[in-house]
Amino acid sequence: MDDMEGHEFEYFCADLLRDNGFTDVEVTRGSGDYGVDILAERDGVTYAVQCKCHTDPVGIRAVQEVYAGRDYYDRMVGAVMTNQYFTSAAVRAAEKLKILLWDRGYVEAMMEEKE
Repeated sequence: MDDMEGHEFEYFCADLLRDNGFTDVEVTRGSGDYGVDILAERDGVTYAVQCKCHTDPVGIRAVQEVYAGRDYYDRMVGAVMTNQYFTSAAVRAAEKLKILLWDRGYVEAMMEEKE
């Protein structure tokens, strides 16, 4: 997954969500997506997910973007999904804004636990 470009990683994440019980999984259009790359649902809960395929830890901006996008798309939960880990500032912001952080370890666990 580390060698994927951005859009390819978004579709990889969408497939991974589907494989893990998410439904109505939709990749948003590339530009003007309001910080949300994937819309999905699981167990009656709606999600707005931003995907970040980076070589460095993901910072606070991704958290801020999906926070805004979650409300724009009227979703219950916002999440950032990445092939990396998060900076301490991103973790603090996510806790405060109630955004889920799905880091490399979480994504790898999802890859192993496909339903």
